Amino acid sequence: MNKVKFGIIGFGFMGHVHEEMLTKDIDEAEVLAICDVEPDRMDDAITEGVKKFTDYEELLKLEEIDTVLVVIPNQLHKDCVIKAAEYKKNIICEKPAAMNSEELEEMLAAVEKHGVRFTVHQQRRFDQDFRIMKEVYDKEMIGNLYTVQTKLYGINGNMHDWHVFKKFGGGMLYDWGVHLIDQMLYMIDSKIVSVYADIRNVINGEVDDYFKILIRFENGIMGEVELGTYFLKDEKKWFERHWFMGGDEGTAYVDGFDPQGKVARTAHLLKSVAKKTTMTKSGPTRSFGPPQPGLLLTEELPHVSVAHRMFFDDYIHALETGEDFLVQPDQVKRVFKVMEAVRKSGETNQVIKFDD
Repeated sequence: MNKVKFGIIGFGFMGHVHEEMLTKDIDEAEVLAICDVEPDRMDDAITEGVKKFTDYEELLKLEEIDTVLVVIPNQLHKDCVIKAAEYKKNIICEKPAAMNSEELEEMLAAVEKHGVRFTVHQQRRFDQDFRIMKEVYDKEMIGNLYTVQTKLYGINGNMHDWHVFKKFGGGMLYDWGVHLIDQMLYMIDSKIVSVYADIRNVINGEVDDYFKILIRFENGIMGEVELGTYFLKDEKKWFERHWFMGGDEGTAYVDGFDPQGKVARTAHLLKSVAKKTTMTKSGPTRSFGPPQPGLLLTEELPHVSVAHRMFFDDYIHALETGEDFLVQPDQVKRVFKVMEAVRKSGETNQVIKFDD
């Protein structure tokens, strides 16, 4: 097939990431043009002969461009996507696609009206830690699940650049939260019953930097999503990443984006705890004493090989074949509904019934 020709609108951090991946790693892609309102940002572009613009409509006028990547601040996504659709460009939009569900509906209506294709850059569906746990889930390796937990903690605290402002769609729910919720919903194939959330501005003035979200699924699983940017520990760790999954035949855990973890089981289920008590520093216990010798068994997690470039591999394949993109509009809508339920729950301290 001919190469898919890309234009990148917004050449900040993620714009640079996209250009490097498309230029260096994806043989079927070619970056023709980039755009940013600050010309100096484009000085270090690595694509030979790339065209540069400060007005994205000038980029959209290039007939040879097949797909535009919208990589500008969140509050600008809607107008840019609608304009790109009018110019008959296929569109990959950075997450979150919009500021709210109403904006997203306007964008999708424009995409349908002009007959172009649209998806959202949820590349963290190809995180290795997530894919390992999804494999455990898909293969029912630990029986009937009751809890799936995903947690991300950092120590740097403050947001950066425009992310510190609410009017621009800043804050962690609209940053990492979109990814963590999307992963949870992509993994667990069940309707949502309810959402409860605690969402806070711990040290940031306007925007959230901590949240804990509980998503109750119809199949009995409680999904737990927690993120904090101000979790301090006296260790040489800038961040901590954790997954935990509990079932009636064992548990599984993964720590870190370079995943380290195990599947753990017991050789048999105990009918009762040991009669002998164990004395601990906090007093005697039986239920939480050490396991009997040979009771606790561990095994390796499934091997999964993935990389973020696979998002673009999937995109180009779907563009060529007409198949669905990995990230579909209905999935994007559902993530927005959850985020809006999270906001409402955080404001009212109420469980939000979910219409799924």
